[in-house]
Amino acid sequence: MRIKPLAAVPLIVATLAAPAQAAATAPPRVPAGTTAAWVVFDRQAGKIVATRNARRAYRSASVIKILIAIDYLERRKSVPAADAKLLKIMLRSSDDDAASALWGRGGKGQIIVRMARKLRLADTAPPPASKPGFWGYSSLSAYDIVRTYRYLLDTADARVRDTILGHLRRATPCGTDGFDQTFGIPDALPRPWAVKQGWSGFGTTPPTRCDARAMSAPISWIAQRSTGSGVPDYGRPVLYTTGLVGKGERYVMALLTAHPAGSTWSTSVKRITTLTRGLYRSVS
Repeated sequence: MRIKPLAAVPLIVATLAAPAQAAATAPPRVPAGTTAAWVVFDRQAGKIVATRNARRAYRSASVIKILIAIDYLERRKSVPAADAKLLKIMLRSSDDDAASALWGRGGKGQIIVRMARKLRLADTAPPPASKPGFWGYSSLSAYDIVRTYRYLLDTADARVRDTILGHLRRATPCGTDGFDQTFGIPDALPRPWAVKQGWSGFGTTPPTRCDARAMSAPISWIAQRSTGSGVPDYGRPVLYTTGLVGKGERYVMALLTAHPAGSTWSTSVKRITTLTRGLYRSVS
């Protein structure tokens, strides 16, 4: 299978308006009260094959950790062992303390400014000026997430690509905050896959603790204690599932969901996993 490089297949807004003509089935139905956005890019066909609300801004939650990792690796020729451990646990187990350490050292919101400029991410922005330490309050879109994965696959140095995607291919079932991160792609689709999940707004304690011991406060804990505006879907719980799926990692998928205020973890997880399964069936 020949995969076209990023430069040969420019991601332009016009592409998003075109329906997925080759879809095997209709796209999944989004439940009432849930806001969903998705983009699926077919690397074999070299085009976007499914899209909904592709440019809608969401608060980033832990998906922003991919950009934190790219920025860190591309500004260094070598990585100390201690920092390699931070990258590993941040990407595989979505560890918040590791992300905060690298966020602070990289200049906080300047990381996002640099990455948005370099990767040409039109919908990605740092957190509001009043919340500079809250990396999970950065903004992004499904379109920009897919573009980020394509940058890793087609443009980034092999060292950067292999480090980040290598960790995402080995994502752990549990986040270090005690939440189960197997919703969406891991539960809905067979391997192979490489995933980065995101969640926010479900409180500090998971309804059923995953096997991993909680090691840090999730970004939702910060959200509950922060006031103000400028954060997409503030007050609504969100779940995101993103990554590479299908044989040969053929598809780049980003599915972002915001649920009604007060939604439970279990109900929200069922919604996004069902949507993920239906979305994959519609394009494969």
